[in-house]
Amino acid sequence: MPLRPRTSALAVALLSGTLLAGALAAPASSVPPGPVDYSDVLDRQGSPTVALPGDAEDNNPVNVFADRGAWHAYALPRSGDTASYGGFTGPLYLAQEYPWWLSNAFSRIRLTESGQALDLAAGGAPRFTSQPGRLLQSYDLGRGLRLTLELRFSSQRTALVRAEIRNEGRATRTLDAGWTGKLLRPADAPMRDAPALKATARGAAVDFAKVRETWDYLTDGTERFEITHREPVRTTVDGDTYRTEAVAPVTLRPGRTHSFDWTESFTFTEAERTREAPAIRSALARPDATARAGDGRWHRYVDSVTRGVPAAQRRTAVKSLETLVTNWRSAAGRIEHDGITPSLSYKWFAGGVWAWDTWKQAVGTARFEPKLAQEQIRSMFDHQIRADSTARPQDAGMLPDCVFYNDPGQGGGNWNERNSKPPLAAWSVWKVYEKSGDRRFLREMYPKLAAYQAWWYRNRDHDRNGLAEYGATLDPANGTPEDQRLAAAWESGMDNAPRFDKALGTAVVPNKDAAGRVVGYSVNQESVDLNAYLAADQAYLAKIAGVLGERAAAGRWEAKSRATHTAVRTQMYDARSGWFYDKALGGKELLTVRGRGIEGAIPLWSGTASQEQARAVREKLSDPAEFATEVPFPTVSRSSPYFQSTKYWRGPVWLDQAYFAQEGLRRYGYAKDANALTGQLLARAQGLSGNGPIMENYDPLTGASLNSPNFSWSAALLLPMLTRER
Repeated sequence: MPLRPRTSALAVALLSGTLLAGALAAPASSVPPGPVDYSDVLDRQGSPTVALPGDAEDNNPVNVFADRGAWHAYALPRSGDTASYGGFTGPLYLAQEYPWWLSNAFSRIRLTESGQALDLAAGGAPRFTSQPGRLLQSYDLGRGLRLTLELRFSSQRTALVRAEIRNEGRATRTLDAGWTGKLLRPADAPMRDAPALKATARGAAVDFAKVRETWDYLTDGTERFEITHREPVRTTVDGDTYRTEAVAPVTLRPGRTHSFDWTESFTFTEAERTREAPAIRSALARPDATARAGDGRWHRYVDSVTRGVPAAQRRTAVKSLETLVTNWRSAAGRIEHDGITPSLSYKWFAGGVWAWDTWKQAVGTARFEPKLAQEQIRSMFDHQIRADSTARPQDAGMLPDCVFYNDPGQGGGNWNERNSKPPLAAWSVWKVYEKSGDRRFLREMYPKLAAYQAWWYRNRDHDRNGLAEYGATLDPANGTPEDQRLAAAWESGMDNAPRFDKALGTAVVPNKDAAGRVVGYSVNQESVDLNAYLAADQAYLAKIAGVLGERAAAGRWEAKSRATHTAVRTQMYDARSGWFYDKALGGKELLTVRGRGIEGAIPLWSGTASQEQARAVREKLSDPAEFATEVPFPTVSRSSPYFQSTKYWRGPVWLDQAYFAQEGLRRYGYAKDANALTGQLLARAQGLSGNGPIMENYDPLTGASLNSPNFSWSAALLLPMLTRER
């Protein structure tokens, strides 16, 4: 067996958990003084006992790790769970749209000497560590023998695992290596019978039978999880359990090391496996180079997201980074470009990409990987409705709410074209351009963004007064007025916000084209956030047109933006209460009786408000009886009769709205207030400063975490919030 010299000093530093921020990506002069420890910014320990992940709310309590857009993920064993020692928890795999555990630890290494199994904890409790870009395990086997396991992703479908054995004793040791694992089968048919374990020439594999359970499990019968060892092995299978053994023993003289390397791949189709084969061969042929490349990429990522962040909050920045990367899914099925899902930890958010999530996520992702940010935006625009659409020609230019691995014609139930989402796409494209400088991307996106703007005014401006409404499409699922109202609320992104309550008067009206044909539906109110977003996007379209040299178009967009700003500023602000509100359709009535919502702060972010209006809004945002709660920026004012601190969009703090509010304060010169409120949020929202996950939302009165863990847009917009920059 070939032997390698003792682990390098750099590798020892990395294994210890001390990373020098930017050391591999920046000149020495830019490296901050002293080491910064980014180990375990998330608690990634846990071992499942059943195949279905999730608690009663469908949230997986184990914070898994993935990278490079893989559709499978891993975690670390829980300390004390000796039955899981020697392997990484999982994998968790996506049955196209739904996450499932394949095993509690599918590939567990076992070492024997003279026929006797070595106790992995003989020398004391092992150390399990998560670091940016990899998972690590360290075991003291006693008598000078040490084992280190390291998992990182080498490609979009493959993880590279390395097991390094080091002989620090005085005697030569001869060891045999083996691996074992057992399936965790789903409890119910037909998915219970989907996984089929088999031996291969270089390890073991699991093939998946075809199952089309729309709301739980989707496979086509072509998926495979496969382990490929670098060295010769032989494998036997007994039911749901396998055992792989290295053909030859390893002899280690004192001071020497040996590394067993293998890959773990999850692919959807035979074509994917064919494309992935060279990547697997490369990773196994050059594992050191693969590891160095991965470390270099992650050092660049870490350096990018921590630059300008106060030292005390850099671990939160790295947690945001790790959250976004774990939720990255590469192109597969009907997702045609890489995207970022809202959360791999929540059943219903794991296998698809949403429009307004994407706009916000791309802004954060551009800070460390602009090309991935561009791909995210493309993943939504791939499904923009075209003018030649036979299914919904009236919606040319529209973007669906969300797209998944399967479209409705393939048996998918999650894909949604009942509604769109708030128009922040031009803002997102421009923010990505600021990081990439890629004019070709602007040229590619500009006509698509213009078509999206046109759709809003053609299909969502009922009275043609220049103020748009949220609404619903012509869709089989929008068959009743109540279906249409619900879709319109979803289109706002604030699903159950009080301002869309049926009991408070929200209803729908049909929108018609010049020929009198119904082309969609609007709610009977013009929303302040929607029109402020439209005004902002029009201004960004003017910037884009200007960069592209289209001066006349830039002028038209500037004029359109000014007109929209003016309409919001003059028609949607209530001077008596000092707040912006939705306005009743077809009249001048402001819907003040529905209470103040955080959407009333959007005109500060968009630059719509006058200085006097901004001053009044600032007073409400800084008032503990209104929006300066224990954790600031609740979605509904504490003074509202409809405030409920734990009810989704009826009170909880969402970090995207917090971002818009504090950025609005900065825009109008209230940076001191913005800093104080942002600092209060960061300090009091549960888990942000510890090793807990970044959540979908938080209780504004207690800071308790609510709803989906490891939530992408929260992570994405924390990054600019941490640097206190617009």
